[in-house]
Amino acid sequence: MDHMASKKLVRSKDRIIGGVCGGIAEWIGWDPTWVRLLYIILSVATAFSGLLVYIILWIVMPDSY
Repeated sequence: MDHMASKKLVRSKDRIIGGVCGGIAEWIGWDPTWVRLLYIILSVATAFSGLLVYIILWIVMPDSY
């Protein structure tokens, strides 16, 4: 857990749309592909409410420099 506390949660330069999933993957130390797949599965399972969460995170998360 100390790894996550020392890293900032920022949007990634490894992005497909906004860099949100890539940033979360870098923050937790996962492969971005797995985070993207998990996001898609959860979005479909929750009637695409994940789209709203993604847009909010895109606005709130700072961009990586």
